[in-house]
Amino acid sequence: MTQHTDLPSDTLPATVRDFLAAHVVRDADTASSFLTEDAVVVDQGETVRGREQAHAFLRDAGSEFEYTTEQIGARRIDDAHAVATLRLEGTFPGGVAELDYRFTLRDDFIAELVIANHED
Repeated sequence: MTQHTDLPSDTLPATVRDFLAAHVVRDADTASSFLTEDAVVVDQGETVRGREQAHAFLRDAGSEFEYTTEQIGARRIDDAHAVATLRLEGTFPGGVAELDYRFTLRDDFIAELVIANHED
C-alpha cells in the first residue's frame, strides 16, 4: 500500500494526520491509540463501539484485498471536525473507491469516525 499526501500538513489536526498515517500502513495498534475509549466507527453502515472493537475493525477491514491509498482531499470544518478524502485502488470489487473519512475529535482524540462514499 502506498500513501501520497501533497496537501498542506496543517489542513488536518495532528491526531487525524497521525491516525491516517498508521491506518494506511495497516498499523491498527497505532491507529486505534488515537481513539477515545468510547469511540464510534461507522463504515458503510456497519457500526463498532469502543476502542477494542474499533481496533479489531481497523485490523481486519479490507485485509482480504491488496490496494493503494492516496489522500486526495482534506478540510477542517471546525476545531472538532475534519474530513479526509482517500482514493483506494486495488483488488476489491470495483477496483477504485473514493471515501470520506469524517472525524469528530474530543480532547485531541478521535471520538467518532464515519467512513462513507465521497460526495462531490
